[in-house]
Amino acid sequence: MEEEGEGEPRELVVRNATRKAEAVATDQPDALVIAGDTEVVIDGEVLGQPENESQARAHLERLSGSEHHVLGGLALIGPDAGEEPRVGVDVSTVAFKELDEALLEAYLASGEWRGRAGSYAIQGLGSALVDIVRGDVSNVIGLPVGLLLRLAPELLTPR
Repeated sequence: MEEEGEGEPRELVVRNATRKAEAVATDQPDALVIAGDTEVVIDGEVLGQPENESQARAHLERLSGSEHHVLGGLALIGPDAGEEPRVGVDVSTVAFKELDEALLEAYLASGEWRGRAGSYAIQGLGSALVDIVRGDVSNVIGLPVGLLLRLAPELLTPR
């Protein structure tokens, strides 16, 4: 499934998460389906996933020494989720270090940027790029656990 890349960032992550959940729910009608989407936003622009190393470098250079937002959208669909999907968005703020050429080159050479919103993965080598995270770090990793539990508190109840 092709993800959408244009639109208001909060609406975009909810729309993408909902489309992913609906695609799975069609084949799993009796299951609770949880789907998510993560986007990196700086100065109102969604960076998306890089198509190549050159674009990854441009993303990382843009993030260098500045703050950006990571938006994590979730959608829950299933028999216990109600008639409409349960959806929500979490926002974390990430401040990047000023990236020197050696760190930038090492990160690009690692290939970890591939398939990553904003061209980095905080749970891996990308943590070396980050100075401060305000908000839920699990959101930056890709599954906003706090939001998930707010949308589905029943997940805390033993079955």
